[in-house]
Amino acid sequence: MRVLIVFLALLLSLPSFAQNEALGKNYYEKGEYEKALTIFKRLAAKNPHRTEYTVYTIKSYQQLEEFEEAEKLIQKKLETPRPLATFFVELGYNFALQEKDSLAHISYERAIREVQERPFNAYAVGRAFSDYSLLDYAVITYETAMELEPDRNYNPQLARIYGEQGKLDKMFEKYIDLILQNPSYRASAQRNFSYYINEDPNNEANAMLRKTLLKKIQQRPELLFNELLSWLFIQQKEFKKAFIQEKAIYKRSDEDLRGIVDLLRIAIEEEHYEDAREIAQFVIDKAPTSQIKLEGYQYLMNVGMKIASPNDYPTIEKQYLDLFDEFGKGPETLALQIDYYHFLAFMNGRSTEAIMELKKLAKEGINIYQEARVKMKLADILVFDEKFNEALIFYTQVQKKVKNDLLAQEARFKVARTSYFKGDFDWAQIQLDVLKKSASQLIANDAMQLALMISDNSLEDSTRTALKKFSRADLLTLQKKETDALTLLQDILTNHKGEKIEDEALLKSGQVYESLGQFEQAAAQYSKLIELYNEDILADDAHYRLAKLYEGPLAQTEKAKELYEQIIFNFADSIYFVDARRRYRMLRGDSIN
Repeated sequence: MRVLIVFLALLLSLPSFAQNEALGKNYYEKGEYEKALTIFKRLAAKNPHRTEYTVYTIKSYQQLEEFEEAEKLIQKKLETPRPLATFFVELGYNFALQEKDSLAHISYERAIREVQERPFNAYAVGRAFSDYSLLDYAVITYETAMELEPDRNYNPQLARIYGEQGKLDKMFEKYIDLILQNPSYRASAQRNFSYYINEDPNNEANAMLRKTLLKKIQQRPELLFNELLSWLFIQQKEFKKAFIQEKAIYKRSDEDLRGIVDLLRIAIEEEHYEDAREIAQFVIDKAPTSQIKLEGYQYLMNVGMKIASPNDYPTIEKQYLDLFDEFGKGPETLALQIDYYHFLAFMNGRSTEAIMELKKLAKEGINIYQEARVKMKLADILVFDEKFNEALIFYTQVQKKVKNDLLAQEARFKVARTSYFKGDFDWAQIQLDVLKKSASQLIANDAMQLALMISDNSLEDSTRTALKKFSRADLLTLQKKETDALTLLQDILTNHKGEKIEDEALLKSGQVYESLGQFEQAAAQYSKLIELYNEDILADDAHYRLAKLYEGPLAQTEKAKELYEQIIFNFADSIYFVDARRRYRMLRGDSIN
């Protein structure tokens, strides 16, 4: 009974300890060190075996510059029968804060001696050194333990530390060795490489990794080295070089085309269409089955459409028809057929024919997912043709057919967008509110953005006149009627000046000008948005788009750098923050060290 009472008392005290710990950490992070000290002293007294409480007590003393009190507490811990080796690191750091460097060094050396005597201490001691940025000592700690007991593996910690020290050659060597020993380390290694690698082939880290891998290929031909070189070239957007590595992998891996097909997808996403055409042709030529060959042709046709001018349309149509002659028009070519009808409607001005053929296709013996994709494309074309009510019917059918699929969420978003195009903003808003919690982050973000625009531009103007004009301009852009869209957007900027819609109209105008290759005009729109609405929600979009223009077609890298810097300092929560920081560092020519 007594044991039970003690157990229940301990159990009831756990939430209290957790709450006090959280409160203490909160005080510490806010710089209220006296309050933090009071809490952690009490916690440490009640839980002498919880090292974390003691360490926070020591840190609080140090922040209050009560170094003698901190030293007394550390010494007390070191006088116990089996002291933790990490307290020698704490003692050394306490001396270092007082600029007693020789005493600090003695304590650090004592911590390392503890590792020599008991190598299992290495992990905790090495981490303690790392926490205080004492990286040289951390390296000695891990290397000492591994030398004494080779079965211990502190290579992941060493690799990370080498990177922090700027010893890139050692970092890359260590990570590559780790992957060779255990392929599961690869994802983690590439994630760490990404902190140092960027798009610039002349960047120090890029050059170092390339040199390391080429040297290893000469020493021992391993597929891993080719795979990592391919990965590096993809980061540098050098798809021809990546293709060379993927072909080498293909020849040595039972002629498996998966890596090459993945590279093809990435090249298309990055709009390197000429490289993509070459890769697609390789897939076609080497395809072991008609299905893979067909997939290669589909990618090749997609690339052809991306770079085609109206003069090329007859050739593209003939190529599609030739493929249907070769592969037929059955379920196996369904994706190719959908692409063909997209081409007819969106590029070749034959939407009526495309709609008719897709309706027939939807009635053929295909599974529900294939039917859903056919009806999705059919509805897209009906929106393009401004047959909104019929499009809504097909989008709704897609939602019902594949309820638990992401395709259903995409269909719901398109229901909302179609309602927005036709001016039914209230119904669009209802659909968008549901989609804000979508499993797809992309759909959720798009839904949130459109919902915000509708609500923002409904408050001041109950008639939603400007919003109707804007939604019409949005549709005209979709229909590739850019000149008409710009006329309508200019009308908004002239007749609705100062209204909420103005920043949206400026951003949209910039995007349309960009699509027409009129980069100076696009830059003028983004600059105006920044000038008038630098505190508003679209300001980071304008900064980023303008920076990309200056970095790219307008070739004014100093201006690009300034804009990326503004995103870093003024828009820390922006979706562009990470890329802006990376591009800023690349333009500035940062050294990795």
